Formats: sequence, structure tokens, C-alpha cells
Amino acid sequence: MIVFLQGFWRLGRQEKERSVATLSWVNKEENLKKAVKNSATLLKVNLNLSYGDQEAENMLIQGDNLEALQALLPTYAGQVKCIFIDPPYNTRKTFDHYKDSLHHSQWLEMMYLRLEVLREILAEDGSIWVTIDDNESHYLKVLMDEIFGRKNFLANCIWQKKCGPCNDTQYFSAVHDHILAFAKNKKRWKPNLLKRSDQMNAKYTNPDHDPRGVWHPTNLSAKTFCKRNTYPIVSPLGKEFLPPATRSWVVSEEKYQALLADNRIWFGAKGNTRPYKKTYLSEVLQGAVPTTLWLHSEAGHNAEAKHEAKVLNGEDVFTTPKPERLLQRILHLATHENDLVLDSFLGSGTTAAVAHKMKRRYIGIEKGEHVKTHCAPRLQKVIDGEQGGISQEVNWQGGGGYRFYTLTDSLLTDKRIELPTAPHPQSWHKKQDVPFPFPEVPRWVDTAQSLVLP
Repeated sequence: MIVFLQGFWRLGRQEKERSVATLSWVNKEENLKKAVKNSATLLKVNLNLSYGDQEAENMLIQGDNLEALQALLPTYAGQVKCIFIDPPYNTRKTFDHYKDSLHHSQWLEMMYLRLEVLREILAEDGSIWVTIDDNESHYLKVLMDEIFGRKNFLANCIWQKKCGPCNDTQYFSAVHDHILAFAKNKKRWKPNLLKRSDQMNAKYTNPDHDPRGVWHPTNLSAKTFCKRNTYPIVSPLGKEFLPPATRSWVVSEEKYQALLADNRIWFGAKGNTRPYKKTYLSEVLQGAVPTTLWLHSEAGHNAEAKHEAKVLNGEDVFTTPKPERLLQRILHLATHENDLVLDSFLGSGTTAAVAHKMKRRYIGIEKGEHVKTHCAPRLQKVIDGEQGGISQEVNWQGGGGYRFYTLTDSLLTDKRIELPTAPHPQSWHKKQDVPFPFPEVPRWVDTAQSLVLP
């Protein structure tokens, strides 16, 4: 780990806001400290591999994601609204484009180091979403509790990644993945509502031709008993109703009489059923609160992702892509247009492609050569207006661009290190009272589009 982390190394969780409980493994502290190393890794733009609008702030980075994140940290600390990562699941398998086999403790160390830096890059009102399966999901939850704080846990969303079971499975056929979601500061984070479906709206009808429009009968009783709200209600046909045992009405008798006078109480078409309150479609939230169960019909599935990958690159199909609809849901919940999204395990490039189509800014990091063979060509097709995935749903017509970056190990390899416009790189270190990582450099000169090293 490079020098950026020396100023805020958190091994031991000393901050009061962090969880007291920590996950431990053999030689944890020793191995993590060994990972700390001084380096002057920087980002170097390659205009020949960049594409589209050269003024765009989108970044595609090839290199080790830990070093790339640390190189981004001085400029982007606290700037990223949403982080999505799809790390190796540690399934003990080898795929075409990467190996997914580490000792358990090595996997934990790998994730720990990267999550530490990702937390610093995350905005105060931002969130991080991590896909994982049962191999490491429970350990990862405890690890993220330690780094982000248990109080900032948002949800464990269950994504149905397969449409049906695998009949040759020996024990249980896994048809879901976990999506662990944490906020940087839960008090500052709020999800956007999901679009209401036709199925949700279909239950609203208007059997009594109410001029206020379609409505839905909702329960007039509450599970919490309140003596003040326990009183008899008489239907138009004279039948008396009391709330069920251990329950009470949701409104006082005075409020009930006002609702009755306003034709907002429903006793059924014949006027003899238990009372219900009329809730109008115009009154409900213009969107749906997200749940923790994401069915494949709503958020896509593996076969859908594979189809999208084949259309983009039929000769060398990426082994484990994620569907665009899954990323669309996450970015819809967690971001708005022009927010900054980061994926440091970019894989086939789905996060960057979806962010681009949804008019979010993005930073994508990938170590392997498939950043050139898969991610870059995919983004080029997006910029050219490809119509796969979510394109038609979001009315994507093309446009924009990205810059391609590689890592350079020394300040002396190139005097021009270009980055998109962002706060001055020393500002975060001054604020945090952390030494700037390049003391041998006498000054930085800011320009609109670059940082020029003297």
C-alpha cells in the first residue's frame, strides 16, 4: 500500500463511530502492515486509447485497483456518490479472464485494503454496493461493519441471478447473490424511489365512481392497541364493528367521523363489510420504496447478462458479467444525473456502460487486458449509440467520451499527468492534516484539465 494510507491507517478501529467488534484472522495486523509500502504511483493519460469527447470527465484506468485508488485519493477523496464493486467471489475457480482462488485470509486482506481506501473516496452522502455469494458473504458483512460501521449498514439485497435451479447440483442450487449496501453516513443518505409498476397501480379502482379518481381500500385497524382509538363503527346497514382483538382503529373517533363525512370510508359494494379507508392513487408516493428482494424480472439475471456480453463481443465472451438492469437499479436508487460513480473491479464494463447511458460520471478500474479487449470497445459502442441493454428504456442516443489512463511508478517518467477537473490534490491532505505524498515536488500548478509537474 502506498504512502497515501500512512496518514489514516485505521487498523484497530480507534474512531468512536466505528464498530467495536472486528473480524480477525491469522497474522492479520502483521500482513496488513506489510502491505503498506511507499510509492509515487500516478495516473498517466493515453489519448490514443481515449475515445469520444476529450473534455468528458469519465475515466477508464488500467492497473492494480489498489494502486489506482490510492492515486485517485488526493483528488477524489469524498467525491464519489456511489461505489459498485463486483469482486472475485473466491469460489476456488479459474475463469477465462481472471483467477478466483485465494486462501480465505488472503481474500479478506485483499478486500480489507481496498475497502479502506474506497471509504475515503466515498462522499459523505454516498453509498457502496458489493455483490457476493455465500462463499464469503457473511465474512464480508462483518468486514464492512468494521470499516464502515454497523450503524451505516443499509441492506442485504437478495438478487435472483438465475431463472431456475441447476438440476445437477449436489446439495442446494444457488439462484441468488447478495448485494451488501452501506452508507458512508446513514443519516445523510436517502434512496430514490423506484418507478411504480403497472401491477402496483392495477389494484387501484373506482367502484363507487368517486370524482377524486381511483383508490384502494386500506386496513383501518392498527396492530398497536390504543384505548382511545377503540370504539364501535356502524355500517350503513346497521352492522356494528369493533377492531380485532389486541388491535385498535388507526384514527380517533373524531377523525373517523370526518373521513366518513368526506366519503373516504368503504363498507363494500353492499355496505355490510368491515370498514376500510380509501387511499387514492394521487395521494401515494409517486414511486415505490425498494425492498430487499430483487427478482430477475426486475433486475435482470445471468443469462441476460451473458446475452448482452455476446452481442458486444461474440468471439471472446466475458465469463461473469452483470446485467445492465441490475446496475440500472442500483444507480437509480443511489445517484442522480451527473453524480460520480466508481467501480474498481470493472470486469466487462457494465457499471461504466450503464453510468454513461444514465448520464452519470464514472471511474472504472480494471487490471487485466480485458480493459482493452472488453471494457474499452464496449464503451466505444455506447458512445456510438448502441441499443442493447437498457439503451431503449433510457432513450440512449450516444455521445460523450472517456479518457484512458495507465499507472506510472515515478514522477520522473512523464512531466504531464492529466486528470479531469477536480479539487486541488493537496486540499484533502491539508484538511486531514496528512502529509502530501510527494514532498520532493516543490509545487503543483493547476490548469483547467491537467496537473503539471515542474
